[in-house]
Amino acid sequence: MDKLTQYQNLIKKVLTEYQRISSQLPVVDVDEVLMFDDERSQYLWFNIGWKQGKRVKGVSVYIRIKNEKIYIEEDLTEEGMATELMSLNVPASDIVLAFQPPEVRKYTEFATI
Repeated sequence: MDKLTQYQNLIKKVLTEYQRISSQLPVVDVDEVLMFDDERSQYLWFNIGWKQGKRVKGVSVYIRIKNEKIYIEEDLTEEGMATELMSLNVPASDIVLAFQPPEVRKYTEFATI
């Protein structure tokens, strides 16, 4: 299995598990949605719906693969997607914390671009 396919499968596995656990405590009229686009290597977990008469919409996790690296664009999980991916043997050098400003990334253990 090539690196791209491997990373796509790992991301989908982690997001599916997070969504499965989260959906055990559902919020009425709010859907948790997973969107996987393998063609463009983009992966989303988000909420959409209505709560107490107000519109609810928000991205919990947005990950994309670019230049053979995993770019974590948004991550509102407690443990962190980077931690989860590293536990599945993705090296830190293949993970970019894209939600961090580029000038800050050099101070992390992860890739900068």
